[in-house]
Amino acid sequence: MTQHFKTSDGLTLAYDDQGRGLPLLCLAGLTRNRDDFDTVLGLSRRVRLIRLDYRGRGASDPAPDWQSYTVAREAQDAIELLDHLDLPQTAILGTSRGGLIAMLLAQTHRNRLLGVLLNDIGPQMEPAGLAAIKGYIGIRPDYADFDAAAAALQEAYATGFPQVSLPQWVVFARRVFRQTSDGLDLRYDPALRESALHSLSPADDLWPLFDALEGLPVAVLRGENSNLLSVETVAEMARRHPGLLSATVRDRGHVPFLDEPESVALIDAFLTGLEA
Repeated sequence: MTQHFKTSDGLTLAYDDQGRGLPLLCLAGLTRNRDDFDTVLGLSRRVRLIRLDYRGRGASDPAPDWQSYTVAREAQDAIELLDHLDLPQTAILGTSRGGLIAMLLAQTHRNRLLGVLLNDIGPQMEPAGLAAIKGYIGIRPDYADFDAAAAALQEAYATGFPQVSLPQWVVFARRVFRQTSDGLDLRYDPALRESALHSLSPADDLWPLFDALEGLPVAVLRGENSNLLSVETVAEMARRHPGLLSATVRDRGHVPFLDEPESVALIDAFLTGLEA
C-alpha cells in the first residue's frame, strides 16, 4: 500500500513498506520508480522491504526547481524517510542512481548503513552509458499504448537484452510509462533532463564514495552487456574492497531486472551475510 511522508523542503514523497525483520531500502534508477522492485517483492517474506519513489518520480511530488534533482538531495530524502520510519539503520539495494545515493550515504551517513548491494553501478561510469541516458531522458515516448512500446523496446534493446520476451517488455513498459488519452507519457518529471545534462559526467571521480564503504558488506551485480559498468571497474572494486560479492547477469545490459538466477543468488548471499 502506498504511503507518504513530507521532506524538509515540503515535498510529499511516496513509498511502501512491507514485511518484517532486516530493513532493505530499495532505491531505483535515475528515471525509474519503486515498481522496478516488483521483481523482488517476495523478499518481504524474509526482510522488511521499503521502496521509495524519488522526488519527481512515480507517485511523488515533482520538485518546483529541477536543480534539486541531485544525488545529494535524494540521499537526504532517503535519510528523512528512515527518520520518518524511526529506523536507525538499513541495508540498501541500489539500482544505478540508487547505488550512487548509497555510496554517498556511506560517506555522509555511514552509521545508518548495514550494507549495500549495487545493481549495475560503480564509482566509474562509462561514457557510452551516460551518452545513452542523455539521449532519451525527459523525452516523451512516441507510443500509442503499452503493446506498441513493448515492441519498440524489444527491438531497441535486442543487443543488450536478447532473451527478453515481448510479454516481459509489456510489464517493463507499464513500470516506466503511463497511459494518457493521447498515448503514453513519462512517469517522471521531464525536468530531470536538465539535471542530467548538467550533472552526469564520466570524468567525475566517485572512487572516494566507494572507498567510504570500507568495512561494510558490499555486493555488485553487473549486466553482461552493460554499457555503464565495465568489467575493469568491477575488478578494481574487488581489489579495493576485499570480500566484495559480485555476479555477472547473462543476457542483460543496463540494468538487470533482479529476477534473473544470477541476481537472485547474489541477493540471497548478500542477505545471508547480513543476517549472520
